Amino acid sequence: MHIPVQKKLRAGFFIAATVMIIASVCSYIVTKNLLDNAKWMNHTIEVSKRLEVITKQVKDAEAAIRGFSITRDTAFLRPSMLERSIRIEEEYLHLREVTKRSPQQQLHLDTLKQLLDNKYKQLAAGETKWRSFKKDTSSVQEGEKSMDKIDRKVQDMMKIEEGHLQNQSEMQRFYSMIWAPVIFITSLIAIFIGIYSYVTLTREYRLQLHIESRLKSYQRDLQQNISLLNKSNEELEQFAYVASHDLQEPLRKISTFSDRLQMKYGTLLPAEANELLDRMGGAVTRMRVLINDLLIFSRAGRITPDNIVKVDLNILLQQVSSDLEERLQEKKGTIRTARLPVIEGHPTALQQLFQNILTNAIKFASPERNLEINVNCQILKGTALEIPLRENQLEDTFCRLSFEDNGIGFEPAYAERIFLLFQRLHGMSEYSGTGIGLAICKKITDSHHGFIKAHGEVGKGASFIVILPITQTHQDEQY
Repeated sequence: MHIPVQKKLRAGFFIAATVMIIASVCSYIVTKNLLDNAKWMNHTIEVSKRLEVITKQVKDAEAAIRGFSITRDTAFLRPSMLERSIRIEEEYLHLREVTKRSPQQQLHLDTLKQLLDNKYKQLAAGETKWRSFKKDTSSVQEGEKSMDKIDRKVQDMMKIEEGHLQNQSEMQRFYSMIWAPVIFITSLIAIFIGIYSYVTLTREYRLQLHIESRLKSYQRDLQQNISLLNKSNEELEQFAYVASHDLQEPLRKISTFSDRLQMKYGTLLPAEANELLDRMGGAVTRMRVLINDLLIFSRAGRITPDNIVKVDLNILLQQVSSDLEERLQEKKGTIRTARLPVIEGHPTALQQLFQNILTNAIKFASPERNLEINVNCQILKGTALEIPLRENQLEDTFCRLSFEDNGIGFEPAYAERIFLLFQRLHGMSEYSGTGIGLAICKKITDSHHGFIKAHGEVGKGASFIVILPITQTHQDEQY
């Protein structure tokens, strides 16, 4: 099964976009993990540093008290225990701020605060005692026990930080393990898609060049064929015009000679001869009508953008009704019409369209009842029409005209046949005509990029549906 190039490229770009999204998500996750690790590492280092500073300052203070007790040198008491306690308190407050998001560490800090407060009291008491030169070995033991408790609490806090750091390190190792394969796989996919796209686009470009070359050749051939066709149409038109005049001349002579023969020798000829002359005159009349109708058919539908104007169908229908007034009176007919729109088209062609449809309704009126013709109109979008349309016509606006009569009607099986040239459903003796009128209607609607169809029921009447675009804006693209 051949897959179109557009679908291949679309699938390739979709895969590439998916790979890029996955790679971006992985990059974000890994980068976030690295940043979190760096953050935790800095956090752990800062906590360790603060705890180490607190421990060192406490031990320095205790060592100063002991040094003074041994040497009695007051230099060991500078700075004083109060100043040292203030420094330790500052470090403690910084440490509490750093660990404020860890409830467990906050609890340890609460305990550490109590131990430090006890230690402050011991150091202050030791400073007083040793300044008075009193030696107390019990206070030294209490200081060591207190210091051991502080060391253990600091170790507990350090273990928590090390545990967090260990977890983050394991996560980092995990992401590092999957990151390299992801980068490698996405790179391979990207390279493959790039190569595939290059090969496909190159092939498509060469194919496009070939198609354009063939298309230019076809366009040249088409232009030549159009020129030949136009020339042929002009020649056929000239031939039809000349032929009609050439045919009209012998018809006139036949008609003239027949009339003279009947006028001069009509009383001398037998009845059968006069009947033959009448039949000859009727044949000449029908031949003349047929030639005129063929001329009308050959010229119908010749529409160019130059002769397209806005046509008020109400005025047009009124003019046609006025022209057919005598024939309507003969059939005791009436025409009822709704409000019709203004559309773009060729006024003469549209007038001929209306006249042929109404003439057809008058001709096939029922002798059992007065003729009634109803003309209705609907304005519809292309999507609402039950007819085949091009894609760019679906949003265009159309007018749907219906011509309904209560005449003799016709069999539904002949709904398409009646629009063919020279097609008659009745004999010449029943109804006059050449079978060209509805074919002209079909040709006119086609030239206006419209549609015509018919519905009939024997004994009840017929309806003709004419669908025409309101404007001819997009219609030139069809041909």
